[in-house]
Amino acid sequence: MGLFERYLSLWVTLAIGVGVGLGLLTPGVFEDIAGMEIEGVNAVVAVLIWLMIYPMMLKVDPNCFGQVSQRPKGLMLTLVINWLIKPFTMAALGILFFRGVFEGLVSAEDADQYIAGMILLGVAPCTAMVFVWSHLTEGDANYTLVQVSINDLILVVAFAPIAGLLLGVTDLVVPWKTLVMTVVLFVAIPLAAGLVTRRVFGDDEEAIDRLSARLKPTSIVGLLLTVGLLFGLQAQTLVDHPIRVLLIAIPLTLQSYGIFALAYGGAKIMKLRHAVAAPAAMIGTSNFFELAVAVAIGLFGLNSGAALATVVGVVIEVPVMLSLVAFANRTRHWFPAEEASP
Repeated sequence: MGLFERYLSLWVTLAIGVGVGLGLLTPGVFEDIAGMEIEGVNAVVAVLIWLMIYPMMLKVDPNCFGQVSQRPKGLMLTLVINWLIKPFTMAALGILFFRGVFEGLVSAEDADQYIAGMILLGVAPCTAMVFVWSHLTEGDANYTLVQVSINDLILVVAFAPIAGLLLGVTDLVVPWKTLVMTVVLFVAIPLAAGLVTRRVFGDDEEAIDRLSARLKPTSIVGLLLTVGLLFGLQAQTLVDHPIRVLLIAIPLTLQSYGIFALAYGGAKIMKLRHAVAAPAAMIGTSNFFELAVAVAIGLFGLNSGAALATVVGVVIEVPVMLSLVAFANRTRHWFPAEEASP
């Protein structure tokens, strides 16, 4: 492991501190950055995610969909966790905490808003950052791409019905432009760049591996800058509503670790190889926060409790996911080198 990887927890902690500090000292700068959006997707975050994703996209084989079809168990696990379990456990935890454990600490109206925001996060599994988590766990780039691609196709048709069912909303408006733009920016463009690079290198795997290794520090720097930016953008929220942020963070954190445990445990029972098991667990654990935030604002308003809950999801995601990356890397030996045939 290099210097960046060995002390990643320290660098992330520093990035969080610097981000919050700069967000409080120079709020105007972060407001300007927040305004740099393309159909609801922040352009600066997009560039940073490209830095993180590109090294992994170099490893993608154009024939990966056919390869995954021969071993579909990891894909099936991802889809079951994402669409048959995660939305409903998120709703259940929201109700348990805000209508039970935290009753009396917040008003009934605020409690309903926080539950709504949590539900929107639960129905929006990750599209972009999962490539980063997969890369950090040495995940199978081809398999991860297929998992994300199939997940996005289901997201298009399943998000509105499931979110509407759990929210009790019949006229749910999905920001399709945000959804499509996110997939284009975070999947299609980095994938195209990786495939073009492979063509330039003539599919020389050794040369591609060397380039990917050289770019790994760049990927980590992109991650740290993203952490700093996200915390800087939410610095005022963290200061203005610390107790509410904490209350929302508790069930969201439990949901993240619980979903990871289900998926990772399921992968172990299914005897999947680690390069498939880790990304499969990460996709369900991570959230498509751009979509969740956009829908929360559209349904309930910019200053609503639902919007706040989705923002808290953004704040806790990176630290939680990095802890799971570390756990996945330490437990690599739990999984076989190759899973059994389907």
